[in-house]
Amino acid sequence: MLVLGIESSCDETAAAVVEDGRRVLSDVVVSQIDVHREFGGVVPELASRKHVEVISVVVQKALSLAGIEASRIDGIGVTRGPGLIGSLLVGIAAAKGMAFALDKPICGVHHLHGHLFAAFLEREDIAFPFVGLVVSGGHTSLFHVRGPLDIELVGKTRDDAAGEAFDKVAKLLGLGYPGGIVIEERAAGVDPGKLSFPRALMNEGVLDFSFSGLKTAVLRHVEERFGVERDKSVPGSFHPLIRWDQSPDAGAAVAEISAAFQDAVTDVLTAKGYLAAERYAVDKLIVCGGVAANSLLRRKMLHEGERRGIEPVFPSKRLCTDNAAMIAARAEVLLAAGLADNLDFDARSRW
Repeated sequence: MLVLGIESSCDETAAAVVEDGRRVLSDVVVSQIDVHREFGGVVPELASRKHVEVISVVVQKALSLAGIEASRIDGIGVTRGPGLIGSLLVGIAAAKGMAFALDKPICGVHHLHGHLFAAFLEREDIAFPFVGLVVSGGHTSLFHVRGPLDIELVGKTRDDAAGEAFDKVAKLLGLGYPGGIVIEERAAGVDPGKLSFPRALMNEGVLDFSFSGLKTAVLRHVEERFGVERDKSVPGSFHPLIRWDQSPDAGAAVAEISAAFQDAVTDVLTAKGYLAAERYAVDKLIVCGGVAANSLLRRKMLHEGERRGIEPVFPSKRLCTDNAAMIAARAEVLLAAGLADNLDFDARSRW
């Protein structure tokens, strides 16, 4: 089965053609990082406008690279949610238009389930059941995946997602966007043990996450250490508080803070992931989503997996970030099971 996947849940416009849910014939992604960098995060209205500008070109390029005409596809999968509603609607409108014009089946795909199925694009030995940890800018979720159509959410963040915490901490440290990349760069080679930040919900046996307290602890530390304060007149304000390049001392301090923060986040993700894997007695832990590209997280997961006899499986870094190949892979399963949608389905910002 040849499936065209379309992804536009946040700030990547993507299209891909995948054969039989495993063989990627094309995978095109247009990123908006440069558009949103000056704002320190994704601006929803700008994101949706940029999707409108490039969606047709991206889809056509995916078909061209796959070497097929649009009429040859057997079905279309498109991200239905969760995500930014305006961005989602652009991809869904394009997918519906093609499905109608070509008389092809279409299905709306759960974005996080798509991330889980990215693992099948590179590994032929993934078998059910397994536990999946999806960790990204908008989500930190644990799933017990019993079968291709039996996916249960067993843990999620109670406040900020891990990637969101990375972005906000990077912003207050004056490091820019995207936060995960710049914090990992600043933390490289730095001893994380010089500072101690909290690791929430670690001793309660629960599979939920919480990163709001960690983020606030970093904020308080920065305020005290540098004698600055956030703008308390703006609720939720998380603007840059310092310039790390103002002096060598500031640069060293920011690197120290970055390392300790990253260490805390990856400790929590590793502990919770393996707690779930052992609770559900699986031998593989799929770790996916944008934050799964973090090198320290990968090292900790591999070390802990060897100790516990549970294999952590990471998609390649390209497939960790938002892409349409994973959406096509998930759509193939749904379409093969006869779970195509009518053309009247809507986007879902939350799911």
